[in-house]
Amino acid sequence: MNCESTIQSIQARISAAAIACGRSADEVTLCAATKVQSDATIRSAIADGIRVCGENRVQELVEHLAVDAYHGSEVHFIGHLQTNKVRQVVGQVALIHSVGSERLLRAIDTQAEKLGICQDILLEINIANEPSKGGILPEEALALAELATTLNHVQLRGLMAIPPRAEVRGGNNMFFSSMCQLFVDIKGKVSDNQSKINCLSMGMSDDFEDAIAHGSTLVRVGTALFGARPPITHL
Repeated sequence: MNCESTIQSIQARISAAAIACGRSADEVTLCAATKVQSDATIRSAIADGIRVCGENRVQELVEHLAVDAYHGSEVHFIGHLQTNKVRQVVGQVALIHSVGSERLLRAIDTQAEKLGICQDILLEINIANEPSKGGILPEEALALAELATTLNHVQLRGLMAIPPRAEVRGGNNMFFSSMCQLFVDIKGKVSDNQSKINCLSMGMSDDFEDAIAHGSTLVRVGTALFGARPPITHL
C-alpha cells in the first residue's frame, strides 16, 4: 500500500483549515486511526509520512507492538479502555485519549506508579450526553481534571470528544464550539497543569475541518486515509 498522496492531501486540508481560521498548520496533529489495519498497512503509512498512530483496541495494540509495526511513529490509545486492560496500555503509548471516569483515572495512575512513570492522558467528554457513549458530562470535567492534578503518575494533557455523526456539513459545530470553550475553561482553572494542557482531540474523517475551525489540535482520521475498514477477523 502507498498512501503518500492521500496523506499529503489530508495534510493539505488540515493546513488550509487551520490557516482559514488564523491558526498555524503546525498547531494541528494528524493521528492515523489504525483500527483493524494490518501491520503492513501501518508500516506503509508511517513510511509515507504518518507520525502519530491511534489504536482503538487493546488486543490490536498489543499485537502491533509485538512486531514493532509502529516503528517511526508515536502511538496513542484512542478507544474505550476497560480498567482490567490498563496494564496492557499504560507505558506502551504516549497518550491515552479516553479517560472517562474516576475509576479509570485512578487505575491508570496505580499502574503508572508500578512502572515508575507518568502517563499522559486526555479526559473523554460525552459532549452530547449520548447514552451509548462513554465519557464524563461537561459539568463533571473540572472535578475530574482537578483530581488528575493530585495524582503523581498521570499528566493531564487536555480533552477529547466524539460528537454524534452529523448528517450535514457543520452539523457538529455546536458541539465543537462547546468543547473548545470547556477546554479553555479547564486550562484556565487547573493551574497546576496549565502548561501541559495543550491538546483538544476532536474531529474525524467526516468533520475534521470543522473541528479545526473550532480549536481542535489533534484530528483522528481513519476512513479518509485507509478507505472503508476491512472485515474484522478477530476481536
